[in-house]
Parts: sequence; structure tokens; C-alpha cells
Amino acid sequence: MTTDAASRTIARSTPRPAASVAVPAGAPRERRPLTGRRWFVVVGGALLPIALLATWQVVSTTGLVPVSMLPSPAMVWQAAVDLAERGLLGQYVAISTQRVFLGFAFGAALGLLVGAIVGLSRLGDILLAPTLGALRAVPSLAWVPLLILWFKIGEESKIILIAIGAFFPVYTIVSAALRHVDRRLLEAGRAFGLRGVPLFATVQLPAVVPSVISALRLALAQAWLFLVAAELIASSMGLGFLLLDSGQNGRIDRIFLAIILLAVLGKLTDSIVGLFERWAIRRWA
Repeated sequence: MTTDAASRTIARSTPRPAASVAVPAGAPRERRPLTGRRWFVVVGGALLPIALLATWQVVSTTGLVPVSMLPSPAMVWQAAVDLAERGLLGQYVAISTQRVFLGFAFGAALGLLVGAIVGLSRLGDILLAPTLGALRAVPSLAWVPLLILWFKIGEESKIILIAIGAFFPVYTIVSAALRHVDRRLLEAGRAFGLRGVPLFATVQLPAVVPSVISALRLALAQAWLFLVAAELIASSMGLGFLLLDSGQNGRIDRIFLAIILLAVLGKLTDSIVGLFERWAIRRWA
């Protein structure tokens, strides 16, 4: 039996929801719940940021907190305009985003590979899992002096540090997910002659797609965290450098600007992975 025929047979053997009952022409249509409507999701998600912004504006402009500790939104906006006019803001955002994407790509790809080896192979689990478990406990800042000694303060040290941050969430979640794939599905696949890569692509990969996407989202968040660690210590540009330089010069408005930019960029990149999640689940799960 071919792989395609086996996969169709396995798919038919899994339970499916009952077919929908035809609704009479005159019957009222079922209304979607309010939380399922797009406009409500958008408005609801914007309520808390708007409330925080309004509270920030009130607190900073009424003198409840001095501007030396909490600059007003207008001051932060002016700091952004000033950096943009000098050509620095776009440069800092671009270089930090590039570092995150490169480090995330390398770290996540390696995490998928090693996670698959450990999750699918008992020998790989015995040989690799103890050492990787110990390395996972090493704090991010502990890698910085070593990477600087090996790769100086160039781009390599920063990208490798970000890759380390992205690697461990993907490796940990993927290896655990592959270990816990339903054995009945595996036995059904083997009964149809599936082994090795065909078994992985037909049975195991669809079973772990949600876990893989969750791992990628967590890895991307870790990549942004490790970016700040790298740029705070060994960088002359980027949002982490903006944080450090602004702290040394007492520019709290720029500190808030860097924090807001990191939050916005982190959310945007997470939304991109969310779009990929929808496509991947429709394609494989």
C-alpha cells in the first residue's frame, strides 16, 4: 500500500464530527457569540492599552509622579521624532529585528532537528538529553563573556546568543511532544507499512503541529529577551544599546521609547507566527 493510500486510510479511521443537519429555510439562523466577532476581538484587545495610555497621560501631566521618573506620552513621542529625524530610530529597529530573525531562524531550526532526534530516538535521548538539560539551566548572561572572547563584539556573538535563547524552548517542547504521540496512531501507521520519514510526515508531524507552533512562539519571545541581553553588553547600535545609552545619560523618555518599541515589535512578530500557525494547522493537523 502506498504512503498516500495509508495516510488516507488513517485519516478515515480517526473520528470526525457528525455531519451538520440541514436547517429549514424559514428557521432563524444561529447567531455567532459576541466574543467570536472580529470587531469585538479588535476593540476588546485595544481597551487595556488605551486605558493604560490614558492613565499614563493623567499621572504624568498632573504631577502625581515627577517627569524625571515618568515622562509623558508626548515626551516619549518627541524622543521618537528626534531619533527618527537623525536617522537613528529606523536604523536601531532594523538592526535589532535583523538580529532577532537570524538568531531565531538558526536556533529554531537546530531546536527542531535536535528535538526530533531526542524525541524519536531512544539512543538520542540517552546521549543528548542530560547534557542539553544541564546547558538549558545556564543563564543567558553567562554566555556573553565566552562569546565575546570567541567572536569579539561583532554580529556573530549576538546572533549566536539569540540562537541559544531560541534553541532551548523549541528543543524542549518538540522532543516532549514527539515522545507522547498516541501509540495507537503509530501502530496504525506501521500496520500500513509506514516507517521512518513517511511515518513521521504522515502521523507524527500532524500530531505535534500545535506543540511545534507553541514552541516557535515561545522561542521568538526568548529571542527578543536574549537580544536585549546581547545589545546591553556588546553593541553600538540597536534597541538594547538605546536602553543602555539612555540609562547612562538619564534620558528616561528614550528608555520608555525603547521598551515600547520592543513590546510592539515582539507583538508584531508573534502575530506573524500566529498567521503561520493557522496555515500549518489547516495544512497538517
